[in-house]
Amino acid sequence: MRWLNRTESRDRGEHSVLDAVVVGSGPNGLAAAVTLARAGLSVTVLEAEATVGGGCRTLAPGDDGDLLADLPAGVVHDVCSAVHPMAWASPFFRAFDLPAHGVELRTPDVSYAQPLPGGRAAVAWRDLDRTADGLGPDATAWRTLLGPLAQEWEAVVAVGLGDRRSVPPGVLDGRRPVRGTAAALRFGLGLLEQGTRAWGARFVGDAAPALLTGVAAHTITTLPSLAGAGTSLLLGALAHASPAAHHPFDGGWPVPRGGSGAIVAALRADLEAHGGTVVTRHPVRTRADLPAARAVLFDTTPRTLLAVLGDAVAPGLRGALSRFRHGDAAAKVDYVLSGPVPWAEPLVGRAGTVHVGGTREQMAVAEAAVGSGRHAERPVCLVSDPTVVDDTRRAATPQGERRPLWTYTHVPAGSDVDVTETVTAQIERYAPGFRDVVVASRCVPGDAMEQHNANYVGGDIAAGAATMWQLVARPTLRADPYRVGAGGVYLCSASTPPGPGVHGMGGWHAARRALREVFGVRVAPL
Repeated sequence: MRWLNRTESRDRGEHSVLDAVVVGSGPNGLAAAVTLARAGLSVTVLEAEATVGGGCRTLAPGDDGDLLADLPAGVVHDVCSAVHPMAWASPFFRAFDLPAHGVELRTPDVSYAQPLPGGRAAVAWRDLDRTADGLGPDATAWRTLLGPLAQEWEAVVAVGLGDRRSVPPGVLDGRRPVRGTAAALRFGLGLLEQGTRAWGARFVGDAAPALLTGVAAHTITTLPSLAGAGTSLLLGALAHASPAAHHPFDGGWPVPRGGSGAIVAALRADLEAHGGTVVTRHPVRTRADLPAARAVLFDTTPRTLLAVLGDAVAPGLRGALSRFRHGDAAAKVDYVLSGPVPWAEPLVGRAGTVHVGGTREQMAVAEAAVGSGRHAERPVCLVSDPTVVDDTRRAATPQGERRPLWTYTHVPAGSDVDVTETVTAQIERYAPGFRDVVVASRCVPGDAMEQHNANYVGGDIAAGAATMWQLVARPTLRADPYRVGAGGVYLCSASTPPGPGVHGMGGWHAARRALREVFGVRVAPL
């Protein structure tokens, strides 16, 4: 199969060939589809699973086969992503306007928290000064590191979510170019500090470095690392950011009312309102599974794209894409609880996100174990209780209240270990009595993550190793990281810049290139 240019399409009849096909319905795929459909193009999204959304789905037991079959009815669970600072900060979502599509983001007053040994905790309030005041001798260090980044969050986001090939808009040509450039430079200097063995130079206590390292651990990589530092500085800045008065959201680390699936539902509704279609239970394994189209965008890993296109990809590029590396894994444990987690420090219970791993040193040891192919005895666990700000996630049953608790922990790639007991014990260390409120649980081991999302190779929820090289040269070191050589074919997943996260930017960047290069549309509708 080959993709047709505009002239060939007209010769064969406008209705015989779609303008665009998007393979995969994660946030990037849907962002691409919405962008193309709003330009007046005919767009079809093909999704292998029974439900759309990829890593941004909210399901109840009984939905999508037996994915949640082990859990009691009445409680809905976020299948992968749960907390969404990028849903308000991403340039794509700001252009899309989630509030206009009925998405309500609920922001807790504590963005995230880090329980510490001895019943203590470090707490990242929405308010920067309140956070700093709780960090004792590191108050000034926290303010000077994150304060300027939080103030100029748009420039930081432009750098963090850019295409890694051009100067991000808003840094040199924004409303405040001097301040935007200064923020970008501060971000770069912060990377060099927090991404290397110099990461402890500014801190004297253990609370502030632990608080920052819990965020860095989202990358699932050994620490310190430049990739981890980039994550901690970007998300750390957003935790304290205060958008302008005209901005529809409050900043921080919010959760969508009703679950992450609300974001996907809004994208799908907009796509269909502009004439696009979604086909579920349609895996794409070969070119024969694709309808004729002038452009095809893959919200997949390079491995899937190569399996489908085969020798349609030039040998040099095919070789480069085949060398794309996947990273270590996440194993997920979903809980149903009868009440709130009994954290030893009650302030932790006000956070939408909790990083459970202890001190910076303890987390570094745990991540090093995973990086060397071993399961950590006391791993880093990410925990989210959406009911902190979303009462709709609580269910009344004859047996009493039921609520979800979302967790995952880091394991070696391909791990088949059920980590329920490990995660339960780790939470219990900082929340004595946690076992007493657990009604039910189920684990998805690392190697099983791929069964409900083909992009999670071996449990790699980042769709590619989070090394600094692969965050820059992602998926290859080509001038255009999205266009795949074969005419009208693009890669638009988390395997492309800017990488993992629910931000839609990979899809947006790729779709706008397709509009220019395939369809001659110079001004994108979003």
